[in-house]
Amino acid sequence: MNAVRNYQKELDKILDEMAKKGSAVETDAPTLFLHSCCAPCSSYVLEYLRRYFRIAVFYFNPNITEDVEYRKRVAEQKRLIAAYNEKLTDAVDTDTGNDAGGQRACAETAYQIKVVEGDYEPARFFEIAKGLESCPEGGERCFACYELRLRETAKRAKAGQYDYFTTTLSISPLKNAAKLNEIGEALAQEYGVAWLPSDFKKKNGYKRSIELSKEYDLYRQDYCGCVYSQAERDRRKKLDT
Repeated sequence: MNAVRNYQKELDKILDEMAKKGSAVETDAPTLFLHSCCAPCSSYVLEYLRRYFRIAVFYFNPNITEDVEYRKRVAEQKRLIAAYNEKLTDAVDTDTGNDAGGQRACAETAYQIKVVEGDYEPARFFEIAKGLESCPEGGERCFACYELRLRETAKRAKAGQYDYFTTTLSISPLKNAAKLNEIGEALAQEYGVAWLPSDFKKKNGYKRSIELSKEYDLYRQDYCGCVYSQAERDRRKKLDT
């Protein structure tokens, strides 16, 4: 039987090696194209990884069925990134040893975050969901959705010549981290961009995301966004009443 992989330890090892090498200026830091499912899930991941990478957040979620819901979530994502960047700039401005370019905040390296909004194409999600409509949440339909979003992320990462790509999805206790990493590693081989292993719920990552959501007053949705998860949520609510 294969041993269960600890993706957090694998990530720790990569980050430890990067820390040993150091980074004198912002342009020396490796680049990360980070798929984000939503602002709350990205909150901890960005806080954690921006010390090591120059990050571009890729908001690509065609699984979100309703246009109004999509617009609300993408606006929250952009608001959070703006707040993070403003906080960093304010910290740098008060540190006379650094300029306002966002290279360093106080004694800790942290980098400005970019955001890239992908096309909102729910038809692409419904195409990959054909025949899987009745699958339970967390099953094959979700795995196909993972692949859809990660493939577009890998494709864009290659086009932008990023050093790594990964996703915030593994922070959720409801998402299958092993499957996400399996898909990511396969796409890394296909597109020639390194996959950053992760299980962001570890090290109290999920707990920290809840704390940050409260701190920044983020909208926390109670379903993934697709019509199927919405229906399952509604069924659960009826059972609870």
